[in-house]
Amino acid sequence: MIKYLLRFILLITITAFASCNSTSKNTATYFGGKIINPKSNFIVLYSMEKVIDTLFLGKDNKFLGKLDNANEGLYYFKHGNENQYIYLEPTDSLMLRLNTWDFDESIVFAGKGAERNNILIDCFLEEEKDNKMFYKLNQLSPNKFIKKADSLLLLKEKTYKEYVLQHPDETKGFNNVLKVALTYPIYARIERYPIANVKYNHKTKFTTINKSFYKYRASISINNDSLMYYPPYSQYVRNFLYNTTYSLGHKPMTDEYSSDFTVDLLKTIDNNIKSEASKNAFLKQTVIGHFYKKSSCNANKDAFNTYFNLSTSTKDKDHVKQLLLDSKILYKGQKLTDFTIYDLTNGKHTIKELTKNKNTFLLFWNSEYITPIYIASRINYLTKKFPNIQFIQIKIDGSTHDRIHKLDVKNQYFITAKSNANIFLTSKMTRTILVNKQGIVTNGFASISSKKLYSELKKLNKL
Repeated sequence: MIKYLLRFILLITITAFASCNSTSKNTATYFGGKIINPKSNFIVLYSMEKVIDTLFLGKDNKFLGKLDNANEGLYYFKHGNENQYIYLEPTDSLMLRLNTWDFDESIVFAGKGAERNNILIDCFLEEEKDNKMFYKLNQLSPNKFIKKADSLLLLKEKTYKEYVLQHPDETKGFNNVLKVALTYPIYARIERYPIANVKYNHKTKFTTINKSFYKYRASISINNDSLMYYPPYSQYVRNFLYNTTYSLGHKPMTDEYSSDFTVDLLKTIDNNIKSEASKNAFLKQTVIGHFYKKSSCNANKDAFNTYFNLSTSTKDKDHVKQLLLDSKILYKGQKLTDFTIYDLTNGKHTIKELTKNKNTFLLFWNSEYITPIYIASRINYLTKKFPNIQFIQIKIDGSTHDRIHKLDVKNQYFITAKSNANIFLTSKMTRTILVNKQGIVTNGFASISSKKLYSELKKLNKL
């Protein structure tokens, strides 16, 4: 009821705005609204991965942007560390209202283009609820699982048909996006089922699955460039690629991926993704993601060589090479190089004095590759598990404003672009270094997201 009331209030607002600014030939597209409890004084609007506009908050934390000659399609806006997708058409006047304390759940739209965006948000929220249900469904046999999935797909198809029937003027482009938002998360879970079933039931080999299990594959494409950055679509494609690689005969792996699996996955991407840009993106994500899962400086040479042979992006390959070089500069058994670091009051310290006689976890982070929300969640968990280890967070190229909320400010620091630490941080990517009481590195490239980190910290805790 509250959401519908907010939509009505927003509708009045946008109607008043449109009447005051209308022209006889208005071809502009407007996107605006109000942010409650803002995290910054602006939002950024993207198309694909390209920044379209930066919209600053004014009085009462309201913003308004005007797009001339806007193309129809998916966009996304980012505020603070969170983002959400919207679908814009020429001459839309889309207004939103959101509360950052409950970002996705609080979003409501009004104005021209509101109905299509409200149903996309509803799809997103429904998908999060479905996640909990599928966690339990993964324990079922293939026949029982697919019956449940098919039943849910029928409900999604019904929702889609009802919307299309009630909105005959919607474009083919939006109807396609809506169908993806409704059905592709289910397809993604079907592709995920084999490995999820193994994990849930603690098995050592995959359950035999009939080809009819994947009958939907014949009617969908994994090469739609305009949707490749849309999470429901990209997650399906990713799950399809992993499942296809497993079907080559690889055994289930619940944590670290073998070099052979990574090599075959890179080849699967090369064979199935036609778009050069999308292919390069998937190749880079895969080789870096699997490197981080290892949670060490040891790189799978065959995997990286395969990547360098298959990728056609010089920029991507140079970045990956920087990451590899970083991992070779500071490694296990080496004395930690001293460097200057600053606290959030701009106080100056040396890493040597901060880590002296303390088993220490050093997290170097960059908001381009990891969110402060995730860092806070992981650090709070690990701090409780290992109270005798010192956990320090260091923002790469940071400033006094780079505080991670919900974490102790006394353990938060930053380094500038002139710091000697940049010698082993040239890629600017997230890196965790474990150091013992003697200042010796016990793991030069641990990963905060790897399951192996827990065992590494247990070893450090005993030193």
